[in-house]
Amino acid sequence: MRDLGACRALLFTPGNRPERFAKAAAAGADAVILDLEDAVSLADKDPARSTLIGFFGEPRDNFGLRVNNIHTPAGVSDLDALVRSGVRPAFVVLPKVQSAFEVGLYSRLLDLPLLCTLESARGLEAAAEIANAGPCVQALAFGGADLAVDLRAELAWEPMLWGRARVVQAAATAGIAAIDVPHVLLDDEAGLRADAQRAKAMGFGAKLAIHPKQLGPILEIFTPTAAELERAAALVAAYEKAGGNVVEFQGKMVEGPIVKAAQRLLARAGRT
Repeated sequence: MRDLGACRALLFTPGNRPERFAKAAAAGADAVILDLEDAVSLADKDPARSTLIGFFGEPRDNFGLRVNNIHTPAGVSDLDALVRSGVRPAFVVLPKVQSAFEVGLYSRLLDLPLLCTLESARGLEAAAEIANAGPCVQALAFGGADLAVDLRAELAWEPMLWGRARVVQAAATAGIAAIDVPHVLLDDEAGLRADAQRAKAMGFGAKLAIHPKQLGPILEIFTPTAAELERAAALVAAYEKAGGNVVEFQGKMVEGPIVKAAQRLLARAGRT
């Protein structure tokens, strides 16, 4: 199963375009999300679902599945098909999650890693409960586009800042990953890089992508550099040599929280 906490870039691919599945897997993302929700029209959901159930009949370690929200007829059909078929995607993406109850339902019936997307005011209000709903929840994702509609707000960095912060905070309460919303402008690498840098600084460990050409900048930004890893290793070594006491390192006083951040960086790089 894919470790969502180790992912840096996850690529959405429409579930009704099987000719793209292999190309998506070869594009370089840490994981591919085959989408039954927004990328598939209502008329195409039934045939797309059948295609994906057949596709997941074989082990697919790098592929997850985004189902429709459980409060829709398509979402009920998605869950029923997964339970009846017994197929096991590497993980399941739950869109527009608004309560821990929804998460518990999937956890009991599927027992698969879950990525829960928070896309509404109600979802953000219940963010901590959703994050802590059970061991199946491996990550929270910020769904900015739908949240902006729900709030009647602009989909821009400043209006969405508090929502991003809420997702990071909730993920931290459960010790799970936080994943940022896709950048919707395809020909805006500068904007993509700026958003990814700011999201990383806030505590997000990964970003969703909607096109393969977005993967390069995302992977570059969310992958620790050799210099960062070398510094983190040296910092941890100095702290341990000091017996866990505060120590001077490169002209700065280093204590527990700073060491913990360095240890987390090294652990994440090892898993990635």
